Amino acid sequence: MRVAIVHYWLVGMRGGEKVVEALCRMYPQADIFTHVYQPAAMSETIRGRRVTQSFVGSLPYAAKLYKNYLPLMPMALEQLDLRGYDLIISSESGPAKGIIPPPGSVHICYCHSPMRYIWNMFHEYRSGAGVLKRALMMPAAHYIRQWDAVSADRVDHFVANSHNVARRISRYYRRDADVVPPPVSVDDFIVSDEPGGDYDLMAGELVGYKRPELAVEAYNAMGRRLVVVGGGEMLAAIRRIAGPTVMVLGPQPFPALRDLYSGCRALVFPGEEDFGIVPVEAMASGRPVLAYGKGGATETVVEGVTGLFFHEQSVEAIIEAERRLADIRFDPATIRQHAERFSVAVFEQRMGAVIRAHLGSSTPRPRLSPAPALVSAGA
Repeated sequence: MRVAIVHYWLVGMRGGEKVVEALCRMYPQADIFTHVYQPAAMSETIRGRRVTQSFVGSLPYAAKLYKNYLPLMPMALEQLDLRGYDLIISSESGPAKGIIPPPGSVHICYCHSPMRYIWNMFHEYRSGAGVLKRALMMPAAHYIRQWDAVSADRVDHFVANSHNVARRISRYYRRDADVVPPPVSVDDFIVSDEPGGDYDLMAGELVGYKRPELAVEAYNAMGRRLVVVGGGEMLAAIRRIAGPTVMVLGPQPFPALRDLYSGCRALVFPGEEDFGIVPVEAMASGRPVLAYGKGGATETVVEGVTGLFFHEQSVEAIIEAERRLADIRFDPATIRQHAERFSVAVFEQRMGAVIRAHLGSSTPRPRLSPAPALVSAGA
């Protein structure tokens, strides 16, 4: 069986790339197709595969400006030649699923989320863009949105990384989806024999929709210690507003991050995520999570057992939840045991079962024409 894995771009090892890595282990013969490929930023597992770039990868400064080439990616995907492949697994969050599958193949899409910047978070991205980019986003997003809706019918079976994302797939694509949580390298994290330290931790990319400023303002107001780890577009702004009890470290190597997880009292997670790997990493370290009670965190954090929720994205809600945290005795071993449900081995087992079931199922769905012009504006 010839297998192709299609991923939106390979420029860093984050959650989506960890899925690609796991799929490569499941299918050692698989080839990879992507828009932009930076080998130095990839794991040895991915570098060991044959990787084909779309024409986007040859455009000027594609390694850094790849997101600006988004309007060209539908055309680029449709030019990828996948003849001869029996199984195609697309890893979707940026444009990946819109390939034209050959007759007789099975196309399974593992969906991290329908593209946020044209669907559920379009208005947030648009309001944060500059004047020129905001003006260009309207027609570009309209075209990509129509194409994205049509290209969903080129997928035989959807797999979502959470029930949260499965609901989006149903809303935007009118399709059902199996749910398989993404792989988390829980064995890379350690549970300390020492009780939690005198600081809480916030980790992850510092971008607007994750609302990191709320946590910083809450810990400023409480005068409690917060350690912030991560880069991103808001790093400079977070450093400006951090008070004397908030330490902003920026990006850190994995060994340092692992030690911060195991040494903290709790992780604070103020954003709404599709799934949210960071809370699982904290739980793999035996530490509870203080999370906003929407999105993927509601599927990984167990109230009162592995963490607590606050139900409003506000400074006041975080302060109130942080004070409740002190009243509960959390068991690190129980928290770690819960995190193991999201391990790499569990992902490979569950994803493999889903793929085998669909490979043995009935005839693939009929596919629509790839021409986006045929889709109505209300698609």
